[in-house]
Amino acid sequence: MAVHGGKSGERPARRTPARRRALILVENLSVPFDRRVWQESTVLRDAGWEVHVICPQGAKNDTEREAFIDGVAIHRYPLDAARGGPRGYLAEYSTALWHTARIARRLVRERGPFHVVHACNPPDLLFLVARMLKRQGTRFVFDQHDLVPELYLSRFGRGEDLLYRGVRRVERATYDAADVVIVTNESYRDIALERGGKRPEDVFVVRSAPATDRFRPVPRQDELKRGKEHLLVYLGVMGPQDGVDYALRSLVKLRDEQGRNDWHAAFLGDGDMFESLVQMVRDLGLEDRVEFPGRVLDDRLLPYLSTADVCLAPDPYSPLNDRSTMNKVMEYMAMSRPTVSFDLHESRVSAGDAALFAPCDDESAFAKLIAQLLDDPAERARMGELGRRRVVGPLSWDHSQKALLAAYDAACAPERMRRTSLARRLGRRTALEGS
Repeated sequence: MAVHGGKSGERPARRTPARRRALILVENLSVPFDRRVWQESTVLRDAGWEVHVICPQGAKNDTEREAFIDGVAIHRYPLDAARGGPRGYLAEYSTALWHTARIARRLVRERGPFHVVHACNPPDLLFLVARMLKRQGTRFVFDQHDLVPELYLSRFGRGEDLLYRGVRRVERATYDAADVVIVTNESYRDIALERGGKRPEDVFVVRSAPATDRFRPVPRQDELKRGKEHLLVYLGVMGPQDGVDYALRSLVKLRDEQGRNDWHAAFLGDGDMFESLVQMVRDLGLEDRVEFPGRVLDDRLLPYLSTADVCLAPDPYSPLNDRSTMNKVMEYMAMSRPTVSFDLHESRVSAGDAALFAPCDDESAFAKLIAQLLDDPAERARMGELGRRRVVGPLSWDHSQKALLAAYDAACAPERMRRTSLARRLGRRTALEGS
């Protein structure tokens, strides 16, 4: 299925006692545009779950308030993206929380309680909705997409101030409320165990992995090179922590220090920094060789990636980036494309020999590695093949979907429900004795 595609049909029938029901909460992206959430939704659907998703509306696609796509019920709300600093994000997250709670209450009122509520951060505030539903016996699965305290430090540069300490407390409250935690890699798992205080048996690694039936090379379109010999591609979000500014400065060094004028670059995606990055291209004198097509669908995305000679992962070092799995790196590998990246721990875990790694934040070294790959088509092909093998092999979604279903089984295990019920009774007894 294409990211924004899908077929609508009849609404799911009202619940029968035999069918398990899951409610997925996501604020960061619309669904099915959020690829990870969509993959999880369809895995649960195929395992017999009735799946509902609450998410924001998309800006250009995914705009319907209510949609039923490929057996998944999606409930969307209007949301304006944050502008400015932390205050803008507080406004965005407060609005999203209010809409999410409103829709969740309506669904419970109309259809009865859910077996599992599955909250995907950021923000970590969604635990408040999960805690509301847990009063009815719903299990809470926390799907940790980002380390929000590290994200705060990376985006705002304010240090460990009062708001940062508040973010840490909210993260801990989310861990405490969760019956099971899903994380994207081993680095996040370590944090869930150490900072979150979770038991090892309650934390499951569900790596993000591209759907290889979707991310598959198509015929090259040499016209995308705009008359140049080589095409460079960046795919992904364009926020302060994503390093697109590092990539642009590296391209200046590729031109000026490496003396290369045989390339064109396309930056696919959108984000908070989009307009300022377009202006940066003008300021750097790159207008004749850099384009920003924006967020594109598969019919344009796949030709760009299939034609690319080198793909770019310019995320600079930060505590967040060093520990995070970069989805773009996985998608480049699925498309058999070689990557140049800064030397981040989890990027090296994901890509292995399918990427070349420059010292963190060293733009001259980054440019030099691009030039090295442009001069070596055999090495580009070798690295691309290695990447594709990793994505269809040890890093494939087949492994992740098994871990996802295991996490749900653990959350719904009868012994966990008995333990939670006992804790609730003991809590009530303690309150009575203290009164």
